[in-house]
Amino acid sequence: MADKDMRQRIKEVAVEYFNNSGYHGTTIRSIAKDVACSLPMIYYYYENKKELFDEIIKKDYFDLLKRQAALLMSTDGIIDFYTKFVYDLNFLSDYDKRVYRLGIKVYLSFDGDEELMKIMDDWEKTILPRHRQMLKPYLKNAANEIGIARTLVHVLETLIQSIVVKNRFLPEEEIREEISIVLREC
Repeated sequence: MADKDMRQRIKEVAVEYFNNSGYHGTTIRSIAKDVACSLPMIYYYYENKKELFDEIIKKDYFDLLKRQAALLMSTDGIIDFYTKFVYDLNFLSDYDKRVYRLGIKVYLSFDGDEELMKIMDDWEKTILPRHRQMLKPYLKNAANEIGIARTLVHVLETLIQSIVVKNRFLPEEEIREEISIVLREC
């Protein structure tokens, strides 16, 4: 097996374990067993469990978010923008869905360590301002700008959790309807 394939296989198995057993319930030994490789092989790629977990969250999770956002540059309106973002989550690969699910668990402070939770907290602080900035050109009632942005973020989180955490397929029309309720003034 090539180095890149082995490294990816280790991450795939690790993501499954981290999702099912949590960070503290996962062992490098169990990952090695399911990958069908030796412990030294795992340690060849990753110094320890934390380094493996960090790579999955810091690299794979945030890269996934960036990739999803980059796909949206060509949408016409703000409702289409958000609808496409959420709808496209239905078509993530199994690995990407598991990484996203794990990222949500860390974001909600269910798993990970203090360093990762701090990174997620810092990222969370950018969510509302980022959405407010994106909505600003479309809002007709600037007095209610914060309320609309907050409500939109909550709706997005609920939709994303349905697709990624609960593994449900959400039709585009249903997503558009939910988002349109919040953005009806746009």
